Amino acid sequence: MDTEIKLKGDKIIEQIPSIKDKALRINLNENIYGTFAEIGAGQETVRHFFRSGGSSGTIAKAMSAYDKDFSDAVYGVEEDGRYVTESRLKKMLSHEVNLIEKRLSREKHPNKMFFSYANTVATIDFAKQFKGHGWVGISYQIEPDEDYNEIILHIRFKETDVRLQQETLGILGVNLIYGAYYKYNDPKRLLRYLYDHLDKDQLEIDTINFSGPRFADVDNRLMSLQLVKNGMTDAVMFNPDGKNILPAAILYKKNILAFRGSFRPVTKVNMDMYEKSLKMFLNENKVNAQNTLVVFEITLSNLRSDGEIDERDFMDRAELLCSLGQTVMISNFQEYYKVVEYFANYTKARMGLAMGVNNLVDIFDEKYYRHLSGGILEAFGKLFYRDMKVFLYPMIGENGEIITSENLKVHPRMKELYKFFKFNGKVVDIDDYDPTILEVFSREVLNMINHGKPGWEQMLPSGIAEIIKEHRLFGFDPNKVLNESN
Repeated sequence: MDTEIKLKGDKIIEQIPSIKDKALRINLNENIYGTFAEIGAGQETVRHFFRSGGSSGTIAKAMSAYDKDFSDAVYGVEEDGRYVTESRLKKMLSHEVNLIEKRLSREKHPNKMFFSYANTVATIDFAKQFKGHGWVGISYQIEPDEDYNEIILHIRFKETDVRLQQETLGILGVNLIYGAYYKYNDPKRLLRYLYDHLDKDQLEIDTINFSGPRFADVDNRLMSLQLVKNGMTDAVMFNPDGKNILPAAILYKKNILAFRGSFRPVTKVNMDMYEKSLKMFLNENKVNAQNTLVVFEITLSNLRSDGEIDERDFMDRAELLCSLGQTVMISNFQEYYKVVEYFANYTKARMGLAMGVNNLVDIFDEKYYRHLSGGILEAFGKLFYRDMKVFLYPMIGENGEIITSENLKVHPRMKELYKFFKFNGKVVDIDDYDPTILEVFSREVLNMINHGKPGWEQMLPSGIAEIIKEHRLFGFDPNKVLNESN
């Protein structure tokens, strides 16, 4: 009898089932039964299930409602006339699930776990200007008498060939269905397994949402964080309600004012900078309040402690910013010019960056741009070529003086370059600041909270201290405060 040989030094390798094996395992389970509805790229997912064998016990129906009128007749008319949207996908999933429930008797099929898989996708256009994107989702049961779970994600294609995009979508679809049934107990791993037999340069996943009884304890903001952490996308966003939102949808054609910070925790200085720079931004030409979006951005490097991402710390910051009614972005961008480039993918409207003096001085440090063939000039071309302006918040210098754009010091080699941007109005001072709070620093507040020192509450915006205490954010411990004061 053959026994497997193990050699000294062998490492354990996780065995990833092939796409055929995944489809076959689903097909051979007599209780998994459902429909496939795929719009836009062809029946690329269901094809794997047909090919792997045993599909008659799994596939109730497979369809492609290509024609828009036919699609409208089946799923209803979209108000905005667009078909590659989350709204469309949700209509498809609920319509197909209702049909299964209506057409198949539970008495006749007491053990069946129904599912509906759907995608609505636009592949690369003929001129190859737009690479294509799509929504993919599954609504499914783990127990016959249990409510449906749902996993919905948005993808962007990176390949430049229609056939390759179709193949990529098919593999992703099988991974999603397989993961939904066999990895639902560990959503983080399920997320990673979506890339089985795929590469990050084939596909980007920039939004994902889990819902239903099996995902009742899943915080979708944490799932968003995983997307950035795993390199599946460069940035994710969520709204003041804490819900994941598609960056492209919310940034499209907007005037954008962005703040980068640790927000650990958010302080009066952060909010003063926000209020005063927003007021100035709205007074700019071509900027109107209705079409302006404010984004509070935290970079991934800012979330790392000892090399690892502190998820609890991330959730604490997110909770505070959302409670202040802000839209939050988590990004993988180290440099400011990459943030501006990212926004420029979705809008040509005016942009603003609000920052402190220290941040601006850092921007003019050449060491950050050695990896660019054009060095700091290339970075600045990308940063300031756009219709973009920096709103500068002052700081107190070592000798107690107020440092602004007029007297800040950059490296002597950068002096003339700085003057050029200053002269051309690309850097403007926030004059209407509150001088009484310039000595408030997040790290000092955090230190006071951690060590139970009194007086930090006054350094934070109204209501924030109460949230920190109530939810015990940032390591707040009421016993520490009592012990210190006794």
